[in-house]
Amino acid sequence: MTKVAVFGAGSWGTAFSLVLADAGNDVTIWGRREEVCATINDKRENSDYLPGIQLPPTISATHDPEKALAEAEAVVLAVPSQTLRQNLGEWSDFIADNQVLISLMKGVELGTVKRMSEVIAEVTGAGPDRIAVVSGPNLAKEIASREPAASVVACADEDVVKRLQTLCHTKAFRPYSSLDVLGCELGGAYKNVVGLAVGMAVGLGFGDNTTASVITRGLAETARLAMALGANPLTLMGLAGLGDLVATCSSPLSRNRSFGEKLGQGMTTEEIYASTRQVAEGAKSCSSLLDLARRTNVDAPIAEHVEAVVGGRMTAPELMDSMISRDIKAETD
Repeated sequence: MTKVAVFGAGSWGTAFSLVLADAGNDVTIWGRREEVCATINDKRENSDYLPGIQLPPTISATHDPEKALAEAEAVVLAVPSQTLRQNLGEWSDFIADNQVLISLMKGVELGTVKRMSEVIAEVTGAGPDRIAVVSGPNLAKEIASREPAASVVACADEDVVKRLQTLCHTKAFRPYSSLDVLGCELGGAYKNVVGLAVGMAVGLGFGDNTTASVITRGLAETARLAMALGANPLTLMGLAGLGDLVATCSSPLSRNRSFGEKLGQGMTTEEIYASTRQVAEGAKSCSSLLDLARRTNVDAPIAEHVEAVVGGRMTAPELMDSMISRDIKAETD
């Protein structure tokens, strides 16, 4: 059995651990809270994040990063994107030079506007052949329930991609390969911002025409930025782009859509944060994505408006009014 370390005992880290275990791997989860690790080991369940989902004996948990990393062939990173740099700094001494680092995170770092793969490279010194991304329509509860799903595994090294595909290919989870790490990461990060906007529309009581319009224009905005930075446009039409966007914007299981709904219903960002321990990456990354778009001279009205609502400078109704009243133009501009 291949040993895989998963850093992050939240819902997605735990769900992907199940995928890895189902594919025949021995999985060790690192958890920030010792009580979560104890529950996983003793009750075979992560009751805080995936209650009712039974975990197989090939999954164990520890609070000790060195123990989690020992003899692991691959290291999966599933912590909140804005804490990655600090966490990696604490773990990097234990990461071996031959371990492949796989990002499940969908965000852009505040201040530096670096993608997660760039943060990993900067902190660990790992080359592109050791850094991979898994992205796609990955609602954790459905993945953990073993409902059929597909995603993309991306890395600059084709041989590494093929190896990682075998590590997570199961009867329910189908991984496709890609060499476009940049496109996969931007698609995954930007869809969270669009999901917030769709959630606001739902929270305001609007129907399918409105949400379809936001989704479509959100995809266009994502593609503009991704292509300006050098991504393959076909990536944005695939699972890591359109697929992830549809899942995030359509499902009540989506944290970002749910966060947006609460904004649409009149709650403040602070009130929403106080009501849940789940992280909505879009609320954290909308300002960094807007910053990245401005540095790239790309028009990003959805990110701009969402960032204003999250920051408390605009309300959800004002967002909708402002978006509709923008100057009219050709769709392909």
